[in-house]
Amino acid sequence: VQLQASGGGLVQAGGSLRLSCLASGRTFSRYAMGWCRQAPGKEREFVAAISWSSGITFYADSVKARFTISRDNAKNTVYLQMNSLTPEDTAVYYCAAGSYGSSWLPTVIADFGSWGQGTQVTVSS
Repeated sequence: VQLQASGGGLVQAGGSLRLSCLASGRTFSRYAMGWCRQAPGKEREFVAAISWSSGITFYADSVKARFTISRDNAKNTVYLQMNSLTPEDTAVYYCAAGSYGSSWLPTVIADFGSWGQGTQVTVSS
C-alpha cells in the first residue's frame, strides 16, 4: 500500500490541525491504520491507531483526549484531528499501515509495515 500524508503546517499553541492520509494499492479496508511522529533529535513514536472498521481506536497517553483518529474506507483515507496543540507536538507526522489482512491493532512502531512520506507540524508558543 502507498500512503501520502498531507495537512501539516504552522499553528499557534492551542490551535488545531487535521492531517489526512490517502492510501492507494491494496484494499484499504483490510489495513489497520495509524499515525506516528518524530520530533527533531528524538525517536519515532506511536501516536494513534484505528482498526479496519473504525470500531477500535488507541492513543498514546500524550495525545489522549486531544487527538482523534478516524477513517473513511470509501475514500481510502485516514485522518488525525489534532486539537489543543502544544509546542511539544511539533514533529514530522507519518501515517502508517499495519499488516494486510491482520486484525491486530498496531500500537508500537514495529507493528507497522508501510509508511507514508511524512508531513511537518510546527506549533509555535
